[in-house]
Amino acid sequence: MLAPLLLLWPMSLGLTWVVAQAIAARPYDRELADLARALARSATVHAASASAPATDVRLALEGAAQALTRTDDDDRTYFQVLGRRGELLAGAADLAVPGGEPSGAAGVQFRDDVIGDEPVRVAYLRLNGAGAGGDALVQVAETLGKRSQLATEIIKGVILPQFVILPLAVVLVWFALARGIRPLAELQQRIRERESTDLSAIAEGDVPDEVVPLVQAINDLLHRLDRTIATQRHFLADAAHQLKTPLAGLRMQAEIAAREIDSGHGDTASMKHSLRQIALSTQRAAHMVNQLLAMARAEDRGQPARHQPVDLTAVTRAVVRDFVPRAIERRIDLGYEGPEASAGTRLVGEPLLLSEMVRNLVDNALQYTPTGGTVTARVVPDPFGQVVVLQVEDSGPGIPASEREAVFRPFYRGLDPQVDGSGLGLAIVLEVAQRHGAEVSVDDARPRGAGASPGALFTVRFPLPAPAALHQPAA
Repeated sequence: MLAPLLLLWPMSLGLTWVVAQAIAARPYDRELADLARALARSATVHAASASAPATDVRLALEGAAQALTRTDDDDRTYFQVLGRRGELLAGAADLAVPGGEPSGAAGVQFRDDVIGDEPVRVAYLRLNGAGAGGDALVQVAETLGKRSQLATEIIKGVILPQFVILPLAVVLVWFALARGIRPLAELQQRIRERESTDLSAIAEGDVPDEVVPLVQAINDLLHRLDRTIATQRHFLADAAHQLKTPLAGLRMQAEIAAREIDSGHGDTASMKHSLRQIALSTQRAAHMVNQLLAMARAEDRGQPARHQPVDLTAVTRAVVRDFVPRAIERRIDLGYEGPEASAGTRLVGEPLLLSEMVRNLVDNALQYTPTGGTVTARVVPDPFGQVVVLQVEDSGPGIPASEREAVFRPFYRGLDPQVDGSGLGLAIVLEVAQRHGAEVSVDDARPRGAGASPGALFTVRFPLPAPAALHQPAA
């Protein structure tokens, strides 16, 4: 705030100088105008007589001018009277004739001029229809000594108090700002002294009113950070627990096989069984790691999204094709319904995440569908061109209404704990859908109470982008 004050001060001095000059000139301009009018009346009277010699007129006008003007030590006064033909009737010959005014202009006019090397203020008046001296010009000029002195006095009267007021204002501003910023400095110190793990709210009691909204916003951010970190801790604890089971099984089978080899009682069948169990535990651990990586990619909002045009039909068909061997092994009818290619099924997104989402939906359906059941993945284009719908339907036991929100939480496996899985598949589906602005819902595939299993129907509605976005290069 001191810098603007120091910058405005010279500007104030300049403005004061201009205003003082205008104020100082005003009374002297009025006095000069009155003198010009009086001399003009005298010139009209003396020039009215056509029989008067020019010498007599000159002497009479000079006498009148000397009577009207007063002599002082600060300024000199000049006058000039010109006849109708521009001849000099009386006064100073070196006073310039004004130009640019319309002929017959009424009233006293002012201008700045120079006589010799000295600046003067000139008041002039044109006389019309004054007999032999008609269309004459009367000019009265005065030097600027008194004007400058008055302007200087005005400036002194204004500027000198500023030399007292400005330092006082600087001191007051400094004191006020230092006093006002002190609570902010204390708040800064309290924040600096906090431990990195302390995410509690900042006390608002000693905070200035103007900063309370900022502190409230910081407290809200700390609350969200605390909640996010708690969720991450819970996620890591669950991930460690889930990884511990296949790794413990892997270690146990390896120890059993080693003991049988050391004892010399191991046969081919038991070794094959141990190796199969080791392979199964390894597969479970690898699946868990892949799911964790997919969850991390879906939740990573810091990385720039690599959005590009994606054909949801092609992605879904490719995923279904990859799961066909597993469906045949379990004797499940896995199929795809929908168009093979359509402009209405193209959206802008991340191909890898979209493929992971469809893969987890199909994998979840195969996990909970009994042998001999059916799993159908379908893509339904919107005839109005607003959305594109992905559905995965199975003939499994379905999901009760009370658990339909919980199934999207990480590591939730309340449906059937005996089913092999990581509990991350549907959580990944929800994260990917939210990253693409889509909505996920789950319903029964068939009405309950009809004797058959109701099955589950997962529906993901993607908003369709503007047509121009489908032709943009990949981000």
